[in-house]
Amino acid sequence: MAFPEPSQSGGLTIMQYRKLVVVSNRLPIVLKGFEADGWTIHPGAGGLVTALAPVLRDRGGLWIGWLGLRGEVRDKSRIDSVIAAESSAMGYALRPVYLTMDEVEDYYYGFSNKVLWPLFHDLFSRCNFEPHYWSAYQRVNYKFAQSIEENTDQNDYIWVHDYHLILVARELKKMNVKRRTGFFLHIPFPPLDIFLKLPWRFEILESLLQYDLLGFQTIRDLRNFIGCVRVIHGCKTSGRGTVRRILTPGRETVTGVFPVSIDYDEFARHAESEDVAKMAWTIHENLPNRQLVLGIDRLDYTKGIPHRLRAFDDVLARYPELRKKITLIQIVVPSRIGVEEYESLKKEIERMTSEINGRYTDVGWVPIHYIFRTLTRTELIAYYRTCEIALITPLKDGMNLVAKEYCASSLEENGVLILSEFAGAAAQLQQGALIVNPYDITNVADTIYRAFRMDYHERLKGMRILRKKIHWNNAFEWVNSFLKAGIAGETDDFPPLDFFIPKPEAAKPLS
Repeated sequence: MAFPEPSQSGGLTIMQYRKLVVVSNRLPIVLKGFEADGWTIHPGAGGLVTALAPVLRDRGGLWIGWLGLRGEVRDKSRIDSVIAAESSAMGYALRPVYLTMDEVEDYYYGFSNKVLWPLFHDLFSRCNFEPHYWSAYQRVNYKFAQSIEENTDQNDYIWVHDYHLILVARELKKMNVKRRTGFFLHIPFPPLDIFLKLPWRFEILESLLQYDLLGFQTIRDLRNFIGCVRVIHGCKTSGRGTVRRILTPGRETVTGVFPVSIDYDEFARHAESEDVAKMAWTIHENLPNRQLVLGIDRLDYTKGIPHRLRAFDDVLARYPELRKKITLIQIVVPSRIGVEEYESLKKEIERMTSEINGRYTDVGWVPIHYIFRTLTRTELIAYYRTCEIALITPLKDGMNLVAKEYCASSLEENGVLILSEFAGAAAQLQQGALIVNPYDITNVADTIYRAFRMDYHERLKGMRILRKKIHWNNAFEWVNSFLKAGIAGETDDFPPLDFFIPKPEAAKPLS
């Protein structure tokens, strides 16, 4: 397979790679409305958008993904015109992949979120290995490969993201489409004894090995993957530390650890804004004379929210002096509304919150303020800046960028980060954070008490260490480290937007 060679300087020239192409399950926008009434576009959310949008915004590029629409779209040209206008405003192009209702149910809600998601988070008992899920997963990955073929050429670098699209490189190979490809797994990779439960384990591993570069969040994930490859495929590996090479007949795959991060400077700047300052002041005015503990999570069983509520209940029971002096602000962002398992989790969280508040509420004080909605970016950063303690305790997480966002937004540097040892971020932030086992309810409660009593100088020392680490290991460093390993290049090697993306025509009215 012939690809352009790196330049002598170690980077790539404009003529060698035309654009960076990001491929993910969802585009970084949300389309709302109906075909008859017109569509409106809203910014997307999530760790991938947080990490990659600022990089593409500055460098230009192309993003391929699903719009999140369920069901057939009759007039795709109308949507395409709106997306073209949005692409111009965002500074990079967007290309939608359209899915049928059945594909959404079986590929997204089925194989991706009832097979791979629980399995890769070591929650095998929650898996549903329906054979037709696998068939749909293959079909949709083929659709994404088709979009890559149609919208890119051999000079582009294709960066595929996350567990939804593991098969894309395999499908490109079947189509004889030659592209330089990288894949990054944002969620954990399971150990051998868990991965062996997957009926399609051979196909998944073989598909991952079709990429030129595989990226993982932590050294633990890389070791788990290497262990599976050695046992299941008998592949030879070379290298030590955070970058390894896997040798299979006729090809070589590079694997490495590239911890995802955030645009630190953007969060810090926003935290300094007048809007955030006013909202932060309002929050503390409404909840005065107490320390605020922040829990913020997408609604998901991997986030450990019930375990966290039990720990907060325990700390109030065993340390009554904290009552009326501490409040937990638990924000839950809606996710997969209508899915029975998630609706049950929501009811459990609400029941536990109600019971704890019923036990301890006193005049002028409610122990838990529960918010179930999506926050604006200003609201989110205001809570980050206001709360003295962040309680980030997932049962397992690929990285957890909330922990990094909290630190970047902590301008006064008096915040305390309590972080689960099972979050990928713990590998980077263990010095400066208070690391806990979320299953150990008593220990988490004791750690909340310790954070509450921590003096200013200890808080300052820990937060400065955390902020410095995140500042240096930001989203741009993450992308650069991946591209260096994949193509011996950096983000600067990709040309400005005007070089490769034509200006879209003015969008036509949709209604």
